[in-house]
Amino acid sequence: MKYKDYYEILGVKRDADAAAIKSAYRKLARKYHPDVNKTKEAEEKFKDINEAYEVLSDKNKRQRYDSLGSNWQGGAEWTPPPGFENFNFNFNQGGAQSFDFGGGGFSDFFSSLFGDMMGEMGGQRTAQNFGNFDFGASQRTSRARRTSRPEPAEDLDVTKTLNVTAKELFDGKPISVSFTEMERCQECHGGGYCSHCGGTGIVSTPKNVKVKLPKGIEEGKKIRLKGEGKSDAYGRKGDLYFVVHFKDSEYEFDGANLTKDVEITPPEAVLGCSKEIQTLHGKITIKIPAGVSSGQALRLKQLGLPKTSGYGDLNARIKIIVPKNQTKEIVELYKKIQALS
Repeated sequence: MKYKDYYEILGVKRDADAAAIKSAYRKLARKYHPDVNKTKEAEEKFKDINEAYEVLSDKNKRQRYDSLGSNWQGGAEWTPPPGFENFNFNFNQGGAQSFDFGGGGFSDFFSSLFGDMMGEMGGQRTAQNFGNFDFGASQRTSRARRTSRPEPAEDLDVTKTLNVTAKELFDGKPISVSFTEMERCQECHGGGYCSHCGGTGIVSTPKNVKVKLPKGIEEGKKIRLKGEGKSDAYGRKGDLYFVVHFKDSEYEFDGANLTKDVEITPPEAVLGCSKEIQTLHGKITIKIPAGVSSGQALRLKQLGLPKTSGYGDLNARIKIIVPKNQTKEIVELYKKIQALS
């Protein structure tokens, strides 16, 4: 069988601490998770990543793995040294029954090293096949061991970007936000030994929350939704943070002040005109003076976004456009105007 370099798989040094290993695992798991990456290569890579993390995140497994030494080359042929062979458990109750802990979704290399340490996990998956043997205690002990190191509270917080339009900022109504959150399975705690996560160790959870925008909020500010982040096996819940980003196809933002384009024709620019425009406050009619230039802005007071007190302004920026498919008569008139200029 082939030797596997778990440190190389996770891209960490051999002296990496638990935090570095966890961080590397999370980045790779997100990248190669089957819900995100549909390639067959990603599926195999994801299995290797979970196997490597299963070993390096467990003190006892990592110690046994490190005892092999660092002279092995990744992919080289490897034979288990004495004391590392797989264990077979035979139960003779009402007839001979046997169970081999050498498979179970991990590679042969993993099973050869840790077959004897997988008894409790194997019991969880196949307890119904062993007559009156009770693996409940082993299951509870195993689960307690896996959850004995609480995840830091800050790891439970989630931060996302919230794009909001000028109208949403103006209305001030709660915004409905839907997204999918990926987190470690709380049934097997990332071990991948349950039907809940399909053996991946990670579950995708659809979420829908309501976000209330404070009056006068500025771009880049955070909105906190307490208890809407990730949860852990202890029942703790992190917070969900939204970083506000102003994004609108009609308006440009400058704090509470807005700018929108108002299109006029060349004759309207020369002669002046009146234009009805839509604002957040309703429709209004503005008077555009004669001889206005493209890019010039007319300031409309108190027609922008709400502030803590009052409203910002709206700048109506003139944009002179030339209609397409001009008639011959109009083209001739432009030629005469050009000759007179």
